[in-house]
Amino acid sequence: MGFGIANDAAADKVLDEQPFAPLVGMLLDQQYGMEHAFRGPWKVLTRFGNLDPREIAAANPEEFVALCSTPPAIHRYPAAMAARLQELARIIRDDYDGDTTRLWTEATSGKDLLNRLTALPGFGKQKSQIFVALLAKQLGVRPDGWEAAAGDYALEGYRSVADVVDEASLQKVREFKQAKKAAAKAQ
Repeated sequence: MGFGIANDAAADKVLDEQPFAPLVGMLLDQQYGMEHAFRGPWKVLTRFGNLDPREIAAANPEEFVALCSTPPAIHRYPAAMAARLQELARIIRDDYDGDTTRLWTEATSGKDLLNRLTALPGFGKQKSQIFVALLAKQLGVRPDGWEAAAGDYALEGYRSVADVVDEASLQKVREFKQAKKAAAKAQ
């Protein structure tokens, strides 16, 4: 089973084949439709030529912003996200020798994985918990204690992007989020 988050065969294939891609998609999943955010890595790959964090980190910032801003842009705030993406790439290059998988394969526990993620630019606690759940549910990365680290996102159901595998599950996640917002507003 491969990713189905982007709801686009080419973009989902990039998520399957490029370890940096899901991390980039999660970074872009902010004030932007989740399927569009997870298409961002495919856009970068097709325009830049690769998704190697070392090369992205070393890219000319102005040229990288232009690449990310070309319609269809990688995000509704392409310049800010291009800068954040290069910052993320620099961390992967410098702290993990450019090997994104080391972020999770070397984590000693779910808590350690969560801490590694929250240290990344744009990854607050909630986004990090969702990514822990995504790694567990979709990639089988389950260090001891991952459920506690992911919190409610570890539960069965359609709570976040971690549960999106196709168009139907995407709609169920949207419905869950809308119901949650309505309940919060009613209080």
